[in-house]
Amino acid sequence: MRLDGKTAMVTGAARGIGAAAARLFASEGARVALADVLSGPCRQVEAGIVDAGGTAAFIELDVSDGSAWKLAVDEVVRRFGALDILVNNAGVYERNTVEGLDLDTWKRVMAVNAEGVFLGTKACIPAMRESGGGSIVNLASVASMRGSMWSTAYHASKGAVEAFTRSAALQYGRYGIRVNSIHPGAIATDMLDEVFPDDGPRSGRMDDLPMLREGTAEEVAKAILFMASDDASYVTGAQLRVDGGMLA
Repeated sequence: MRLDGKTAMVTGAARGIGAAAARLFASEGARVALADVLSGPCRQVEAGIVDAGGTAAFIELDVSDGSAWKLAVDEVVRRFGALDILVNNAGVYERNTVEGLDLDTWKRVMAVNAEGVFLGTKACIPAMRESGGGSIVNLASVASMRGSMWSTAYHASKGAVEAFTRSAALQYGRYGIRVNSIHPGAIATDMLDEVFPDDGPRSGRMDDLPMLREGTAEEVAKAILFMASDDASYVTGAQLRVDGGMLA
């Protein structure tokens, strides 16, 4: 198994890509800490992993809270003995132009999507350095590589994640800590349902995708698994698109 004996922490693990990654990691032998503010759905993911014979534990975490991050990492290390993998997946979305966007919404999106990645990375590095290395996988988006007519703060936040990933990779490679980013495109998740509540516009967008379909959370999870595992032992500071050719 590709993650046998490893401990992984996945944020935003209650649903979508985070839940899919957590399940896949557990099936590959990892002990998985499921971090989210949505306790009910996250505990359901936890129960499903345990019922399937895996090891998982729910940890309530607001990724925008630096003090909560320290407590969460301490709890993971106390419970499982180490922290080898961090998946910074938690995120929120907004839909507004520059003029239509208010400052409070901008701050909320940046706090979760960008500051959450910074705080999580900062909190986990000491534990990884102490154990001789680790892998941090940040969920960015194809949004980091293109502009937008409608989701200003989201695109800006994901651009920040991409740039931050490169800097962290440069700074901590010497300690055996790899830092990479995954860039999903149109993925069939609850977030996409919220962005496109009406099927018409959503179906129309599929015509512009080379593969003529949305991706699945499980397909993104497999890319995350690659970056997290020793299969990517010489990969750091990289961006992996999982977008069905959207940006090709």
